[in-house]
Amino acid sequence: MPASRSADVPGARSADVPAEFGSDWHDPVTAAPPVERPSAKSCEVTLAEAQFRDFTPYTGTYTPPPGCGDRWSKVVLRLEGKVKGRQFDRLGYVHVGGVEILRTSTPEPSPDGIEWSVETDVTRYSDTFRRSQDVEMLIGNVVDDTYTGVLDVKATLTFYAGRPPAVTPDRVLTLKDGTLTTPRNSERVIAEVYATGSGGGCEEVWYLTVPDAAPYSCKAGDGPYREVQIKVDGRLAGIAEPFPTVWTGGWSNPFLWYVIPAPRAFAVRPVEYDLTPFAGLLNDGRPHRIDVSVVGVPEGQTGWSLPVNVLVRQDARRAHVSGALVRAEAGDLADSVTYTPGAQNRVDATGRHRLTVAGYLDTSHGRVLTTVGRRLANTSAHRWTEGENTDGLEATWTDDEVVTVDGPGPATTTRTRRTYTMDGTTTLGADDRLRTVLTLGDRATVTEESGVRTITWSRFDDTYTGDAAYTTGVPREQRHAVATTSERYRRHGSAGCYDRTLVTVQGTLTRDRARC
Repeated sequence: MPASRSADVPGARSADVPAEFGSDWHDPVTAAPPVERPSAKSCEVTLAEAQFRDFTPYTGTYTPPPGCGDRWSKVVLRLEGKVKGRQFDRLGYVHVGGVEILRTSTPEPSPDGIEWSVETDVTRYSDTFRRSQDVEMLIGNVVDDTYTGVLDVKATLTFYAGRPPAVTPDRVLTLKDGTLTTPRNSERVIAEVYATGSGGGCEEVWYLTVPDAAPYSCKAGDGPYREVQIKVDGRLAGIAEPFPTVWTGGWSNPFLWYVIPAPRAFAVRPVEYDLTPFAGLLNDGRPHRIDVSVVGVPEGQTGWSLPVNVLVRQDARRAHVSGALVRAEAGDLADSVTYTPGAQNRVDATGRHRLTVAGYLDTSHGRVLTTVGRRLANTSAHRWTEGENTDGLEATWTDDEVVTVDGPGPATTTRTRRTYTMDGTTTLGADDRLRTVLTLGDRATVTEESGVRTITWSRFDDTYTGDAAYTTGVPREQRHAVATTSERYRRHGSAGCYDRTLVTVQGTLTRDRARC
């Protein structure tokens, strides 16, 4: 992280802020920090360059850069895009050698056109980048007389020469026909799932779904509880809360997102599972069944994308690392939903689940026992009136994880507490004026301990707030849209400090303040 600093970059003067949205506004921007780049020699490779008008993927070939060796201190993926006219938000991905290295969504454009960019650290996929690979990229789109926006994008990789970080995986694997075969000397196994509810159906707004008995447009049997599970050979191996992503057309009000997107909308972060307790089972050289599913989705209903990557670190001094699973204990999944009818209908939901798994490996440096405990919880209150003219949700999700590695030397424990929040209401008045007021939170606290000593710690908080209104049922130029939006992104910890705030009014950036 950058060193502590304080700066206030002034935005537009009050006289420069329009009374309402026009045909152009500030390009999309987020308060998140840019990826830190080393000062070492670098090489850039273009992965894809395409214009997306339909659902035809771009295909090409990736070749490793010739001038930066095959070991890198960092690899950065950058996506640049531009679009103009009228278009919905669209979901996309980039695959290299079948490995998903980016899942993204697009901003909705102004008539005059916008440009945006996304950067992510993809160093963990270095094993994939060492060989020539097929590339596939798709941002599915529809272009016609009404929706005119063509998505013009370019994706590049920049490689920085130098010693790789110690935590860089040795292998990056994908599933083959739903099975995984790991190297027989694997000593750490991490699965990541780019879990997204999307596609335009109700699973895109799964957090708003209600039980079948309630009169609402999005029903889902038992209500809004969702949980992403991973199983190894039919045995539950990991549980996680999905992040409640809001895409740039979300909450029936695109004016909320024209400049500042919701957290994670442009760069979806995968759900991660530490499968090391199962490594003793996986290391037999045979394929093992891996199943990923979402609890709560009505049977037979689609709407979730669940691509899986598996990151493996190997024991360089052993051809085969043996071991065993010694504990797999899941609590009962508690999912309670109460529907209360009335002038204001209400659905109150709570959900809880816990899982503990443990397994040992006999490595070249001794026996290592890994224990992974995870506890999930969700509470939500959804209220709406007849016709959904008023529709509101207040919800909190927590995902607490403790990973303890006990081997030769002091045991290390990593504690992660993730909290996601959503508090918003959309109201449609008698004058067809639609207003949305919304706050979103993405927070996490991580500590790493060795014995009784804290080694590292960090606290992260990404908070978005928005208040936007426009007139529905009329052409764009008659909507008289207004919006005030803001984002504050804070990260503090043993590695330093980052704190940035953005504010926009009617699509004009009025504040960009950095401080620590």
